[in-house]
Amino acid sequence: MATEIKLNLGCGSNLRPGYLNVDKYGEPDLIHDLEQFPWPWEEGVVTEVVLSHVLEHLGRQTQVYLNIMKELYRVCADGAKVLITVPHPRHDDFLNDPTHVRAITAESLQLFSKKANARWAQLGEANTPLGRYLDIDLEIENVEQILDPMWGQRMKAKQLSQQDLLFATQSYNNVIKELRITVRVNKPG
Repeated sequence: MATEIKLNLGCGSNLRPGYLNVDKYGEPDLIHDLEQFPWPWEEGVVTEVVLSHVLEHLGRQTQVYLNIMKELYRVCADGAKVLITVPHPRHDDFLNDPTHVRAITAESLQLFSKKANARWAQLGEANTPLGRYLDIDLEIENVEQILDPMWGQRMKAKQLSQQDLLFATQSYNNVIKELRITVRVNKPG
């Protein structure tokens, strides 16, 4: 690949040096609506994508969201890194914004993993194998949960055990503020 293309999609006013900054509004390097297909890049040319507080705004209709994921896969090279930051769907930051149309979690992104799809099929689990259905393969490499400041302070002060925190994240809203998910694009052969 002659030129390395790194995309900052849905960048808003957060322009990143060394990236092609893309948004539907404002003054990015390229104005493009990510819900319009095909995207203006050739297949397999992108080595890194940043989606910071973007995916939760896209794909109110399921087919549009699935097309976004297919386009993301299409334009990325094998091994491309996709950095996704989203508000946690059980945090007020997600719930209070009327432009947030889709909850994004590590579990929902794992539906696009062919490895996970195969494991679920073998175990007879009912998870939707979107990787197989759409012929895309996205592997989650890392998930970082950013705690709401109140919960973060309690953890720092050692007022909570890991077990207490796990219980809280499964029981209460506003524990995890945002998710930072690193995904690797897998295009074998």
